Amino acid sequence: MYKISKKITKINKKYWRLLAVIILSVIFFIGTASFNYVTQDRDFVKWLSPDETANYIFAKLYAQEGDMRIFEKYNLYTNDIMRPRSFRSDHGQLKPVSFLGIILIYGKIAALTSYKIIPFLTPFFGAVGIVFFYLLIRKLFGPRNALISAFLLAAFPPYVYYSARSMFHNVLFTALLIIGLYFSVLMAGKTGPLARWKDFDKVFWHSWIYAALAGFFIGLAIATRTSELLWLAPMLFALWLFNARQIGFTKFVIALSFIGLSLLPVLYWNQILYSFPYFGGYPEMNASLSGIAKSSSDLVKTTLLGEVSRYRGIADKIKNYIFYFGWRPRQSLNMLYFYFIKMFWYIFIPAIIGGLMYFSRFRKIRKKHIAYLSVYLLVCAILVFYYGSWGFHDNPDPASVTIGNSYTRYWLPIYLGALPFAAWFIMVVSRSLFPKRYFNKKNKFFPSRNFLIKSSRVIIIILIYFISLRFVIFGSEEGLQFVALKQKQAKDEREKVLALTERNAAIITQYHDKLFFPERKVIVGLFDDKNMIVQYANLARLLPVYYYNFTLPQKDIEYLNSKRLAEVDLQIEFIRQINSDFSLYKLFNRTYSLQK
Repeated sequence: MYKISKKITKINKKYWRLLAVIILSVIFFIGTASFNYVTQDRDFVKWLSPDETANYIFAKLYAQEGDMRIFEKYNLYTNDIMRPRSFRSDHGQLKPVSFLGIILIYGKIAALTSYKIIPFLTPFFGAVGIVFFYLLIRKLFGPRNALISAFLLAAFPPYVYYSARSMFHNVLFTALLIIGLYFSVLMAGKTGPLARWKDFDKVFWHSWIYAALAGFFIGLAIATRTSELLWLAPMLFALWLFNARQIGFTKFVIALSFIGLSLLPVLYWNQILYSFPYFGGYPEMNASLSGIAKSSSDLVKTTLLGEVSRYRGIADKIKNYIFYFGWRPRQSLNMLYFYFIKMFWYIFIPAIIGGLMYFSRFRKIRKKHIAYLSVYLLVCAILVFYYGSWGFHDNPDPASVTIGNSYTRYWLPIYLGALPFAAWFIMVVSRSLFPKRYFNKKNKFFPSRNFLIKSSRVIIIILIYFISLRFVIFGSEEGLQFVALKQKQAKDEREKVLALTERNAAIITQYHDKLFFPERKVIVGLFDDKNMIVQYANLARLLPVYYYNFTLPQKDIEYLNSKRLAEVDLQIEFIRQINSDFSLYKLFNRTYSLQK
């Protein structure tokens, strides 16, 4: 009994940090998963963004039917206009616009279990990501830093927010990448967890398993957000340059093979859905890929022919294809200020100071730290200037700076990469508060220096938790409290509209497509496009057609009935005001209605 107790004590001393992180990850999962558990029920599983809606619907469809296509026969009569946002319609086939990784991964897991777990999978992967983040940082910066970094990640607002809003790709992508990078570090090292097993250290190929796992999880991350290859490919190449000798040829080929293996399902479905393995649902990205491929081919031909004068023109084309949403360096720096320096100042300032402190210890800096900093700065530069040049307006107010805007999820790698430096700052500050010279080991009446240091770190982390969780729940107009309230309002709104419309009805709307689909057919539109109005008229001969949007003044209804809609023999009729802002209307084909 004494030997068993002694062994347990030894294990606790060695693995208590890992155990603490596992407990933390379980709490994280319960906290983030409870958001969907509270805001949704059996009859109302809805999402507040088009991307979330599409990911959920197609993941559920893939789990139940093994397909990612929904046939809408009425689109054959209306030029494919009947579809929600984040969907595309090709000859009546509704398909996902977004990346397929999350649909395939969640759909396959749901097929083996139940589609009801889909809303809770991102909180699960987010929790697993915290554990592997601890393991990764422990390899690079030591166990103390890793423990603090993991605790910082578990409360970091965008990570919590997009785990709770669980049908976005970004947390899944980040967690898979962290797992892949952890196994990459093991692949490049001389030892790892498997080497501790009996006789396993004598098997020369045990590191091949790490290579396979690294490639597999990095491949899954690429499948989840393929566009991130813009910075992921340079990052992986730079990491390989730093570790080429340790990795060698065999492990490199194994890792590359497993990246390809994990991408095969995506390539297969891309071929089925979009007629080309490397094309996705985004037309702009497909055009960009085609342009880059052609320009790269021209660059090779130019080099072989020695036509150096053409280099600049071809290079400009490649730059324009990559930055197809624009190149705005000043705007990028402004966005960095708003969405990191100002929004998360309590992480940014400690990270900057901590990084300077860490790398000022020249004698203690090792190759892995130089590699980390170099790659991190490279990734930051690409992410800041690529996504910062875009104009995201997820909030209806373009001037609004909130956690719900896309920058916070696209810049997750920037935030996470800064956490070890913020953790180092906390470690240095806590030690400096209690200098060694003031503590006498013989004095038993006062707490030890080690106890005070650890206590101060706990207090600092509690303070950061208070700031972070308050912000993610209450501190933003798109915080979780606001989203939960919006979900409740959306449920009431949806029930009223469904009660007033037929099962086969089509609803024209600008914002509520995500709320009514798939219970009703939806069209994203207004009355400002004459071509769309022609299609509305075609559809009104076949189905009941409704319009749901901001309540129209009477003069606008009269204008539509006398001018814009009258041109195609349509008229609009008020049905009911649903809430203070929105009303439901019905569209009639005048001649067809009279004949009936």
